[in-house]
Amino acid sequence: MSALEIPVVDLDDLHSPKVAQQRTAATALRNAFGHFGLVYVRNHGIETDKLTSFYDAFIEVTDRPIDEKRQLGGAEIWYQRGWTPPDTERAVAAHSQPDFKECYFAAPEPMNEMAKLQYPQVYADNVWPERAEEFRDRYLDIGHALHEIGLQLLRGCAKALNLEPYRFEVGVHGGPHVTRALRYLPLGPSQVNTGIVWGEEHTDFNLLTLLPGGRFLDASKQYCAKPDAQSGLYLRTRPTAEHPRGEHVAGQPPEGCIVAQVGQQLEILTGGEFLATPHVVTAPATPGYSRVSMAHFIHLRSHETLFPLKPFRTPETIKAYSPPVLAGTYGLKTLVDIGLAPPEALGQLGYRFYDRLESMRSSES
Repeated sequence: MSALEIPVVDLDDLHSPKVAQQRTAATALRNAFGHFGLVYVRNHGIETDKLTSFYDAFIEVTDRPIDEKRQLGGAEIWYQRGWTPPDTERAVAAHSQPDFKECYFAAPEPMNEMAKLQYPQVYADNVWPERAEEFRDRYLDIGHALHEIGLQLLRGCAKALNLEPYRFEVGVHGGPHVTRALRYLPLGPSQVNTGIVWGEEHTDFNLLTLLPGGRFLDASKQYCAKPDAQSGLYLRTRPTAEHPRGEHVAGQPPEGCIVAQVGQQLEILTGGEFLATPHVVTAPATPGYSRVSMAHFIHLRSHETLFPLKPFRTPETIKAYSPPVLAGTYGLKTLVDIGLAPPEALGQLGYRFYDRLESMRSSES
């Protein structure tokens, strides 16, 4: 693994009245998102104790009987709210291996009402387990706080790229933002060191992802230190002439920092100036360990067009990121690709006129 140093951006610098401090933060963002697709964030305001309290509540929910958890969400809403069972989601490049995890989805922000009618599964209402008020309240509080951090970073991205200040932010209000709690499952003795990972290498399909930091658990389900050097988050940097496959770097933030990652939507809008982060979550070499973590995904509104912004359009980027597509269409196709939405969901992308005509012709005969 590479010892490359991932930049740190200080949110206090990002909105400082001093231009020099703003420039320092913007430069850190450009370097981090341009080469690593990832940045460490300092002075974010996420309290460690509150995050741990949330994980306590999340573990209690995921320890409940499977029959109870199956009532929370499900395939009808493409697992976009509530509980996702293990062996459900598959990264596109995973060669059919499922991720070893169970998850819970919730939306902490208001959603666009028109988009709720057009994409009912993606904009579904939250579902909550019974007897879990602390779980719900902590979930929404932390999700909202992560969202606000993301908005600040998006303003910093605009500054880093010499765009108008709210160029990215204006496209996200009312979008299908979700916060996801994850519980990576322990591997057995016959599974460790066999190439099985907790989360296969992939890039996120949204605009920006915020990761407040996870917790490892030992076999007795007590929080513990990272069990070995190989386990946890690793990312792949931008390819270079010296490293045509990119370099693998451990995503281990400094004390007190959280992580922000570039998603595919932000790469497309910037014509590749920012890199969607290929990343993998590897399992320990010792059986019995598990891990809980959290991620907040900021999305463009479903009506926004995904295509390089004018300052980033060249013959090369136009060819690389064509054709233009609505963010909602892009998201729907991705959910089918990773196994959360059924293949027939692609029929919601329109072209219903042939079916209507065929129905009328059939009734005549």
